Amino acid sequence: MPCWELFERQPEDYRESVLPGSVRARVAVEAGTSLGWRRYTGIDGRIIARRDFGASAPLKELLKQFGFTVENVIAAARESMAATRR
Repeated sequence: MPCWELFERQPEDYRESVLPGSVRARVAVEAGTSLGWRRYTGIDGRIIARRDFGASAPLKELLKQFGFTVENVIAAARESMAATRR
């Protein structure tokens, strides 16, 4: 979702087609803050985002340090799917 404000201005039927209310297993991946994403992931969703600032290292090392890896996204998706089964 490139822009929350533009998404919110779309008709309800469009927003429902993109994020169906019946689909509770969701993962947001945000290189910035996690602030605001819970609205779109829901309580069963997972958010992979930076929660601190000030790190300095090569990009690949930072991505791994902050959890922006394929393995972590897959794990978050599995956790979210498991949460919806409870």
